Amino acid sequence: MSDCPFCNIATHYPPSSTPSSNAELVSPSAFVVLSTPLCMAFLDIMPLAPGHILVTTRRHHQKLSDVSEEEAAELGIWVRRISRILMKITGVEDWNVVQNNAYAIVEEVKGLFGGRVQANGRGIIGAAAAQVVPHVHFHIIPRPALTPELRNRSFTMFGRGQRSELDDDEAADMAGKLRVALGREEWKL
Repeated sequence: MSDCPFCNIATHYPPSSTPSSNAELVSPSAFVVLSTPLCMAFLDIMPLAPGHILVTTRRHHQKLSDVSEEEAAELGIWVRRISRILMKITGVEDWNVVQNNAYAIVEEVKGLFGGRVQANGRGIIGAAAAQVVPHVHFHIIPRPALTPELRNRSFTMFGRGQRSELDDDEAADMAGKLRVALGREEWKL
């Protein structure tokens, strides 16, 4: 799908049979950590926490129910592996795995989430399940301990909470560490 940002990432990052520690997979537009024939993983550009990563299918599917059995199996494998590696790298012991499974362009969403949700230039997006990009994906969100300085930040579920733009230097460092760790993990199997 030409206007899907995840499909555009898939087009620019060819699949590999194993995770690569290749630094060239880092770019300002997509910090890709995994690119297989069926799945991809990259850092969220508006993370809820440092290390917030998305795991998605390479082929365009809007909902989880549209994904093939083979894609679903590989998604499950990578969500588990990336979760474990991400927690080692970030030093965080707790995390959320979230998959929002509905997308709509409407004039206004009232009720759920307190009224209007994010605008994207074509209207208001995000139906009841709050999917922002209409391409099936899982969020892996590290949840750091609530220290006094973090108590004022919102760490709510389902993609709602205080987000900040991804810092390119921090993202390049995180993506590099993840790729190296994923490569080591793959060799153990």
